[in-house]
Amino acid sequence: MDNSPIYVREKGNLRRVGDIILAQPKPLPSSSSSSSCRRTNPFVLRKEHFVFTYNEEGSLRYTTKSLFDIALLFVADNIHHVDSLVDFPEQIGDRLFVAAEESHVFLNPDVSQKALKLFSDAYGDLVLGSLCLRNRFPLLHERITEIKTFHSLKSLDLFGCRLGDDHELFRHLTSTSLASSLTQLFIGGNNLSDAGLQRLTAPVRIMHKGLDSLELLDVSYNPVSERALRYLKCLPKLVKLDASGTNMKLGTALKTAVWNLLGLIHSEKPLNTFDHSGCKTEGWAEQVVNQWETSGCQMPKQKKMEESRASALRFFGRQKFVREVLNASPLIDGKEANMEKLHFYKPTASDRLRGDMDPSTTECLQIKNPASCIRKRTLESSTCDASPQSPPTKTKCSSLVFTAEDTDLLNSY
Repeated sequence: MDNSPIYVREKGNLRRVGDIILAQPKPLPSSSSSSSCRRTNPFVLRKEHFVFTYNEEGSLRYTTKSLFDIALLFVADNIHHVDSLVDFPEQIGDRLFVAAEESHVFLNPDVSQKALKLFSDAYGDLVLGSLCLRNRFPLLHERITEIKTFHSLKSLDLFGCRLGDDHELFRHLTSTSLASSLTQLFIGGNNLSDAGLQRLTAPVRIMHKGLDSLELLDVSYNPVSERALRYLKCLPKLVKLDASGTNMKLGTALKTAVWNLLGLIHSEKPLNTFDHSGCKTEGWAEQVVNQWETSGCQMPKQKKMEESRASALRFFGRQKFVREVLNASPLIDGKEANMEKLHFYKPTASDRLRGDMDPSTTECLQIKNPASCIRKRTLESSTCDASPQSPPTKTKCSSLVFTAEDTDLLNSY
């Protein structure tokens, strides 16, 4: 069978398939010698094709697995040859994913990215709907290529991942693939300044793409100021914001600024959505993420290279990478629990009727109505576009004028 030609009938035509090399899975370092058997012929019976049990007398018995299970194992070992899983039933996709996981396909850096993208394109948030990487920055930096394949995430927790102001993950967060799905984003404790928040939201403000469905944002324990609030005006569905531990100071001025810019009011009681108690990884790939973290801790030492110069360059390059990661931001310690909470939320009609808000918040509500302000800005923008010959006032079309910083960011993309 190894040297025989393979023919495939596609759209009524029979064609020969060439240059397809079936995979030969590599045994794991911790596996026994029996697992290192030759797999040159995938159709040769091997122990994975049998189920071993004991009868009442204590004798070992074995029965063959179903043809379906054997076929799943074969496809899982050669998943990198599969073009698409779109329109395959979810039950088939689930079992195929489990078979690939048991074969440690997702631990192979040569195959894992393509395999995860294959499943994500076909099954979306079933593969991974929520990802929690809170304070797990080594896992993020080691597996960022695979993490980018999860384009149907609804919740992403990157708290304490030391992103800094210019991380390559920013473009993925504002990509069109995550625009319609991502509703919760936690980026607290990442040494993110006003410039970093400006860069993160630049595609949204300038090119109007990304973060269309974001409802909850956590920027706590970052050195951001009230100046950064204007960069969040581009988030149309934002209803909750956590700015605890930042350079913002709670007062009437801050409450008024948040209300005027974002339409949010301060919550006297901490919001439960920001306590991270419900943060978890959910989906088919939950165990895959755990395998990545475990394999990273048990990674064997690299063998010495033959050329000393190449070895030195590799060492110092890795040392520089690790130093940059560790110095990006300090870890958040237990002091965060004792700091004042700056939680903001969008009030509903019932909140206003109850009248249980503090006087300063009520005063902010009476000063300005953001809903009418938004309608006014929309009307002014359409009027400005329709009649360009009329001289604009100082406030008209101000949101369409690029600053020098925005222009530089636009050129960088």
